[in-house]
Amino acid sequence: MRSHEAELNAKPGATSTFAREVVLLLGFCGFLFFYGLGNFGLVGADEPRYAQVAREMLARRDWITPTLGGQPWLEKPALYYWEAMLSFRLFGVSDWAARIPSALDASLLIFAIYFFLRRFRPGFAFDGSLIAASCAAVIGFARAASTDMPLAAMFSLAMLVWYAWHENGNKFHLAAFYLLIALGALAKGPIAPFLAAVIILIFALAKGDFGLIRRTLWIPGILVFLAIALPWYVAVQIRNPDFFRVFILEHNFARFGTNLYRHKQPFWFYVPAALLSLLPWTIFSLCAVFEAAAIWIKERRTLLQAEGAWNVFLLIWFVVPIAFFSISQSKLPGYILPAIPAGTLLLADYVQRKIQNDDPFCNAPLLALHSVLAALPVAPAFMLGFIIQQHQMPWNKVTAVSFGIVAALAIAIMLTLRGKLGLRGLRITLLPVVLAIAVVLRIASSSLDNSLSARPLDNAVGHKSLPLAIFHIAREVEYGLSFYRNARIDRYENGQIPSTEHMLVAPTGSLDQIQSQMPGRRILYVGNFAPRNLDYFWVAAVNSPK
Repeated sequence: MRSHEAELNAKPGATSTFAREVVLLLGFCGFLFFYGLGNFGLVGADEPRYAQVAREMLARRDWITPTLGGQPWLEKPALYYWEAMLSFRLFGVSDWAARIPSALDASLLIFAIYFFLRRFRPGFAFDGSLIAASCAAVIGFARAASTDMPLAAMFSLAMLVWYAWHENGNKFHLAAFYLLIALGALAKGPIAPFLAAVIILIFALAKGDFGLIRRTLWIPGILVFLAIALPWYVAVQIRNPDFFRVFILEHNFARFGTNLYRHKQPFWFYVPAALLSLLPWTIFSLCAVFEAAAIWIKERRTLLQAEGAWNVFLLIWFVVPIAFFSISQSKLPGYILPAIPAGTLLLADYVQRKIQNDDPFCNAPLLALHSVLAALPVAPAFMLGFIIQQHQMPWNKVTAVSFGIVAALAIAIMLTLRGKLGLRGLRITLLPVVLAIAVVLRIASSSLDNSLSARPLDNAVGHKSLPLAIFHIAREVEYGLSFYRNARIDRYENGQIPSTEHMLVAPTGSLDQIQSQMPGRRILYVGNFAPRNLDYFWVAAVNSPK
């Protein structure tokens, strides 16, 4: 075991350094994950849907059965809903409160990485945790009201404590592994224990240590897993006999083996998805992955040593989720989020090893590519509002200024990494990350709100005391309106035409079609929501005076 925590703490200034790093990490996580959570409303179909499920569970004080529109919604387990219920209870129901659970889980992940590295891989804990926190996928999903970050956080923590047990044999860590895997199963289902089992099995086979599998299958730990995960699964099955069919058969097996939910992507989809997820660290992460693979192939005996085993474990952890979900017929970017922390940890170990061995990274083309890729997201951040509204790139002064800033940042990163600091100056890569997020939240948030969220549409329609119906509107708008109005949304095309006075949202120019649905009823045009080309109307009750 490689741990020098006692020695580190004994050094003069170690306590103040630790306190400073913790405060800086808190500030960094606060900005990356929490700042501006409510600058734009819930987007897509999943965010408002999950938030509404949590709201309904809280209103019913029901911690067992997720419901949407009063009907059981059995697609996902309950961990995110529980977290959102607590957030709503503390802060009130809002879109930003719905995102707090993912932000907290991401922060927990970053601090777990920090304390793990500080305990078992000292010397690069702060930088390693900063690298993990600043990855595009971590930032993106930390700001989303979804089940992806709860799963990734619990799964990654479980992998870290399992490896801690592998190094020091402390059964407390093994018990924590089973507890965290149980929470992962409550976040998104059996995928958490399945991926953990595959990773540990491959690692044991790579080491030739078959007893590692037997030692991992620890009866008290298994009982901890069952005690944490099983009660909810049993309770929800008893209350909802369709749960096994809907959740296990449809949303696990059918989702994996078929294109039932229309998320078809090519087999190689997760290769570019992983590369984008690791931005701005993609180039160095690839170097770390390839070096770890090369060492494994050429020097297999180093697997018996702690350092070599750690890199192989991370490599397996990184590759297994990507390979597994590449086979799936249904692919979404969030599926491989549990692999991303392993990629960042590989990078942290790679950079630390280079620095300790005074082995500067002298490949100028790769340094240049890293510098450009790290700085490049700043340009679309400045232009994002225009791109969303016009669906094309702007070619004006803003574009020139944006790429000028990118060029300046890329040169600054390149000169820093080629200078005296070398890889010790890698923190400069964080500068464009912070700038890009700040620009998006300050400049593009209103465009994101208008184009991707139902919140401004709901505000424009108003009349919240009246029921709301829609006609040929995308489901993400339907779920968004349902959350912001806290009401069921009827669909005309499904025959759900309220007989009472109500508001109606429909595509611009569809008045004739609407009138054909309700001959004889009074319909008044109220307004237009231009960002989405939608009109909204007031519809009189059946048999009301004209």
